[in-house]
Amino acid sequence: MLSTNSMAALFGKSPFKPLQQHMRVVIECIGEVPALFAALIEGNEEKLELHNEKIFAKEREADAIKNELRSHLPRSLLLAVDRRDLLELLAMQDTIAGIAQDIAGLLVQRKMEVPDGMAEPLARFVARCTETCEQANRIIEGLDELLEIGFRGREVERVEAMILELGYMESDTDLMGISLTRALFAQEGSLSPVSVMLWYQLIRWVGNLADYAEKVGDRLRLMIAH
Repeated sequence: MLSTNSMAALFGKSPFKPLQQHMRVVIECIGEVPALFAALIEGNEEKLELHNEKIFAKEREADAIKNELRSHLPRSLLLAVDRRDLLELLAMQDTIAGIAQDIAGLLVQRKMEVPDGMAEPLARFVARCTETCEQANRIIEGLDELLEIGFRGREVERVEAMILELGYMESDTDLMGISLTRALFAQEGSLSPVSVMLWYQLIRWVGNLADYAEKVGDRLRLMIAH
């Protein structure tokens, strides 16, 4: 957790520094999700619990940074960015960590078994959604350079290209999620209604990781346009 002095020092350098710090922790949280599902597929409850604990710890760390940022973001921030834009970006980033926590919590609280034939496509889906979040992080990390040049020039074009790629990546996850859902429903007769419902929810949550990563990019695109 950042101290008040540390937060003030970060704002003194750039309005994006605390936002970047928060996103780094969010990505550390998301980085545990593929291993979480790998443990599930392996049937290794000890590893599953370990990665669950790491996700919860990182989510709490991200939440603490979020609260500090909200408390100390100057209301008279007269820079190239709007205070509201920063808070909306923060909320979207924080939602990503919250979704990871929801996924981990469900997998630990209820014993889940991966339906037949879904282990490999599920792992690929989780990996692609994680990569989409990492792409959003790469864009966030480049915000300082954008600020230095006043949100114009070749750097803007580079960031816009990264945001476009982010959209393509999220579209990939949509297709992968649809395919997984179809595979799930194809086995509906051999699974309990509760299992079908919970797996459907899990697939949606994993897809939401990529959805909110794309929302980060969309908000940045609007910020650049302003």
